[in-house]
Amino acid sequence: MYVADSRASTTAAAQASAEGTARRVSAGRYRTAVAPTVLALGTVSLITDVSSEMVTAVLPLYLVAGLGLSPLGFGLLDGIYNGFSALVRLAGGHLADRGGGRHKWVAGLGYGISAACKPLLLLATSLTPIGLILAADRTGKGLRTAPRDALISLSSTPQTRGRAFGVHRAMDTAGALLGPLVAFLILRATVDGYDAVFTVSFCVAVVGVLVLVLFVPGASASASGAASTAETAVRPTIRAALRLLRVRDLRRITICALLLGLATVSDSFVYLLLQRRLGVPDRWFALLPLGTAAAFLLLAMPLGRLADRIGRWRVFLAGHAALLLAYTLLLTSWHGPALPYTVLLFHGTFYAATDGVLMAAASDSVPEELRSSGLAVVQTGQAMARFACSLGFGAAWSLWGDRTALLASTVALALCATVSLTALRPREAAV
Repeated sequence: MYVADSRASTTAAAQASAEGTARRVSAGRYRTAVAPTVLALGTVSLITDVSSEMVTAVLPLYLVAGLGLSPLGFGLLDGIYNGFSALVRLAGGHLADRGGGRHKWVAGLGYGISAACKPLLLLATSLTPIGLILAADRTGKGLRTAPRDALISLSSTPQTRGRAFGVHRAMDTAGALLGPLVAFLILRATVDGYDAVFTVSFCVAVVGVLVLVLFVPGASASASGAASTAETAVRPTIRAALRLLRVRDLRRITICALLLGLATVSDSFVYLLLQRRLGVPDRWFALLPLGTAAAFLLLAMPLGRLADRIGRWRVFLAGHAALLLAYTLLLTSWHGPALPYTVLLFHGTFYAATDGVLMAAASDSVPEELRSSGLAVVQTGQAMARFACSLGFGAAWSLWGDRTALLASTVALALCATVSLTALRPREAAV
């Protein structure tokens, strides 16, 4: 009897100890909701975005004013720059999921390809070679995006994914804030400004690749616990990733992201519209993306945490409402000094409320074994839609003018947002 009581006491004590340990671990996780992997990836993205945004900030002016491309030609190149990655995102996600620990190395390959493309812009002076270089650069982005986001998702709990993606996007946007500023300073300080921008961009991109190789772990254990037996049996194939669209929540996410992407005007066109409305001198053009980046940086973490608390789709759709306001302001006759600041504030709010929040919402419907592939499915639909929008907007600008093109996009965005609101409302509480 004594032995039995002792065993019972020992068992009870062990259970109490285990429960206490679990509570301490849970509390520790709450206090350190952002994993070191997220911070390391954020650093890589910060450095890489300094490089890429240096090019993005001057590319519209370089192509339109420097090389004399028409709005339709620029729309084609801009569509390639923003949408070509859609062709390889599924492949990148699939490669990362196979073997379980390839997320880092597939992402590293993507970062390396994009870095190698920067100096090639020094040699290209016509539409075809520039298009090929931009396509290769976006191929690198397509390879790295899903594996990187999968690492962020797998390093976070479901309750803190919005915050984790918000922290990463804030660090990423800090680079987007610095990139145009560096480009602006280079253009002012050098004679052959564009060549200098492309050269410095390449050097910075190489540093980003080195940080990834040295400081990002090769694999990430999920913070949400072990996978179920059924999930473990899932074989990571592209067909299995596409079959995820049978899951109702993920199918709705993908369709709504695609619809809204069809009416989302490229950033470069937004900046060109602002320049035309306000008569911004060419030398100041590279500073326009700073407004978007500053708003994104300040709001990414708060809106990520808000999405965890009140529902990710509420925040996601509110972000598109902010974008509608930005388009509406560009269509009005207002020319006050506050116009660029207000438009860029709404533009940055849109990205802060949608970019990481969309990936956090999609992660909830994708098993761990297909996390990269599943996120790539959503990203592919969105990227292809934005590619089509860039082509359509460039063609509409060439045929009917910039104001009519923007009016059509504004009406389309309002309709797509209404459809998305109706489609997502019944499942909002579950997200």
